[in-house]
Formats: sequence, structure tokens, C-alpha cells
Amino acid sequence: MNDSSVVIISDDPEFARTLAGRWQAERRVPEITVATSDVWHPDSGPECHLVIVGPVRGRDRSSVLRAAGIAAGTPVVTLSSDGNGFPSVSPQIPNLVVVPRHDGWAATLILVATEILRRVDAVNRAQRAERLALSSQRHATLGRYMLEMRPSVNNALTSVLGNADLLLIEPHDISADRREQLRAIHTMALRLNEIIQRFSSLATEMWAGETDSQVETESAQRQV
Repeated sequence: MNDSSVVIISDDPEFARTLAGRWQAERRVPEITVATSDVWHPDSGPECHLVIVGPVRGRDRSSVLRAAGIAAGTPVVTLSSDGNGFPSVSPQIPNLVVVPRHDGWAATLILVATEILRRVDAVNRAQRAERLALSSQRHATLGRYMLEMRPSVNNALTSVLGNADLLLIEPHDISADRREQLRAIHTMALRLNEIIQRFSSLATEMWAGETDSQVETESAQRQV
């Protein structure tokens, strides 16, 4: 959560100062940006993980809440002084959390905000894990395909090397330029063959490692 970022929107300097100061006493402090309602816009600054809306002057706070809720589904937290919340905007902003204003409101608001940031971080980590899993799945599919095609590739390389060798046996029948081209084909085929052999060795090592790990796991389970 140390990489989390929070934007505090308020025209009351005391609100932002109290909240930011109270947050500094916490063990984990997000990156905090303070802005007034007249300069803040969803596209006016860097992406954030949470928007906190405090008292605003000269405009309806509901409009600020709506604008904040549009920002890529960013969670929004605000205070309610009358306990009624914001019924006109709550249905439009499913990620809006209203905290009643009472003594100790700063601690309550930070507690709620911290929990929201934890959830946002958990969702982000789950999404990254899902992307990595999909990437690993694609790589595994490619690896299986390469293993399945290995015999065909070996046969093709054997044919290329064999024909190149036969042509190079009688160099007097081939021009100097053609001989150089044949040598290049022969060399590249040998390199491809070396790559395939390395791939085969790596696959064998991976299978051996998986087998050893499975044996150790089964042995540990039997001991338990």
C-alpha cells in the first residue's frame, strides 16, 4: 500500500491539513495530493487509487462527487454532517462511501480509506496474477507445440544438412558463390539443430525437476 495515491479535494485548508497530518501518524502513508474544487478535474492530474472529498465552497458537493466517481471507477470517500448522506448521487456512484462527521472523524475516515486502499491493492495484485497466469499459459502452449513439432523439425534439419553435404562433396560442379551460399545454409542448419537440442535438454531437466518435487511432496505428506 506504500505505492497507493490519494487525492484530497477540499476548499477548507483545515480539513486537508487535519487529514494529512493525522495520516502521517499511521504506519503506512500513501502519496497524498491536495487540491481545491475549482482546480481539480478527473483528467487534471495523475491517476489515483482513492479520492476524498471534503467541504467545498461555491458549488454543490454532489457535482464534485459525480466528477470524482467518473474517474475510472476510483473509490470516493466523503463526510456527511447531517447523517443523511448524498441520496441524489449515491445510486450514480456505486463506489461512494459516506462517513458520518462526528468527534474523531479523521481517525474514522482514515480507517475507512485504509481498508479501501487495501482492497484496491488486493484487486490489482489479483489482476496482475491473472495476467501472469494467462501469459504463462500461452508460453506453456507454445512450449508444448514446440515439443510436438520437434521430430518434424529434426527431420527437416537432417534433410537440409544431408543435401547440403551432398552438394558440397562435389564443389567443382558448383560456382564459388553457390558454394558460399551452401556453406551458409549448412552452418545455419547446424545452429538450428543446436537450438533444438538445447530445448530438448531443458525440457528434460524441467521434467526431472517436477518429478523430484512431486516425490518430495508425496514423501512429506506421508511423514505428516
